[in-house]
Amino acid sequence: MDLTDLPPRCFQGVAPAVVATCSVDGVPNVTYVSQLHYLDPRRVAMSCQFFNKTRQNIDANPFASVQLYDPLTFDAYELDLRFDHAEPNGPLFDEMSMRIQAIASHTGMKGVFRLLSADVYEVLSVRKVEGFGGEEVDLTPFRHAGPPMGELRALQLVSGTLARAADLDDLVTSLLASLEDAMGFQHSMLLVPDESRARLFTLASRGYGESGVGAEVALGEGLVGVVAKERRILRLSDVERDLRYGRTVRNEVEVSSERTVTPEIPLPGLASAQSHLGVPLVVHERLVGVLAVESPRPLAFDEWHEAFLNVIANQAALALDRMMDDDSPAEVPHAPPSAVAPPSRKTRTFRFFKADDSVFVDDEYLIRNVAARILWRVLSANAADRRTEFTNRELRLDPWLGLPPVKDNLESRIILLRKRLEQKCPDVRIPSCSRGHFRLEADCAIALVEV
Repeated sequence: MDLTDLPPRCFQGVAPAVVATCSVDGVPNVTYVSQLHYLDPRRVAMSCQFFNKTRQNIDANPFASVQLYDPLTFDAYELDLRFDHAEPNGPLFDEMSMRIQAIASHTGMKGVFRLLSADVYEVLSVRKVEGFGGEEVDLTPFRHAGPPMGELRALQLVSGTLARAADLDDLVTSLLASLEDAMGFQHSMLLVPDESRARLFTLASRGYGESGVGAEVALGEGLVGVVAKERRILRLSDVERDLRYGRTVRNEVEVSSERTVTPEIPLPGLASAQSHLGVPLVVHERLVGVLAVESPRPLAFDEWHEAFLNVIANQAALALDRMMDDDSPAEVPHAPPSAVAPPSRKTRTFRFFKADDSVFVDDEYLIRNVAARILWRVLSANAADRRTEFTNRELRLDPWLGLPPVKDNLESRIILLRKRLEQKCPDVRIPSCSRGHFRLEADCAIALVEV
């Protein structure tokens, strides 16, 4: 048999492989390997990280034996290998390194827990270890034969949803909804860069008990941050195992050295996520967002899901990029005379803190940075002149907001503000009334305090 006879899930790292090498003196060394990467029917690549003894043995005696495991049937396969060459850089190195970067960043081990090289081996023989597996397992729930409606029909449904979106808010919300309808992705989120391009914030999420809208992650930090920085797809099939491995290395570093490691980064989304798939949204080499889906089941995603989401991500990136700048004139319907309700007994107090550009409502944090300045400008204009209608264009021309001259993400900031108000202060709303226009509505009296 050869590598094509092995189930692809053997190479997804759910069950770690075991590699055995031998010195020229006949002394064996056995250890676990974090990644065994399938290249073609006669070659694999092994991640080289902390394998001092393994590397010493291979340099002197280029043969190795690897035992792989099927994470569902528990069948075992033995591979006899011969070292061919090491790749300390290049496409293969980048692909294998990305997964390690994500786990290292998440566990505070960036720069310590890293890939040294992708070591390519020739496969001399492959054999199944007889009698190793357990009872026969029903694999039906784990098979990925595509969506029930068919691949093209699913693609048609999602792409049609993107084409019909009326505005950016509609686009991001309907995209996640259609992915659940077409593919069964129950937990998903869409993040976009902020004005600094150094962080991303969650613009829309679906399937979580509490909306994560507004949650931020730095570029290059955590699973989503690494996808954004590298602009490459990242698929993890057993997140918890990878994190346990990273934490183990972290503990050893803390105990055996005086090196300071950074705090662990909380995982966005599901606390119990076992499978993760992150896809960058890129237009002309420029990152416009990251689409992330996750599942509490291991092995929930495979190559087919990557290909599908890659096609959708390309369409979504173009639509997202276009709508972020779309504030062309449109007919503005007349607002009702009392768009902001007359003062009632209930009063909501908004405080703007100039030191960090943050807004609190009734002593509870609401929002910060550009979105906070937008809200404060709108509330101040209403307090001074009773204005209730505003346009994206006038905000873009307002120097106080500090928007960048190109690709300012204004529309995404307005959506973020709208959703944060829905969560924290539903008495005050800024619904869209037409393209590039929105309205201020309130069911309470508003008090403004600038600190």
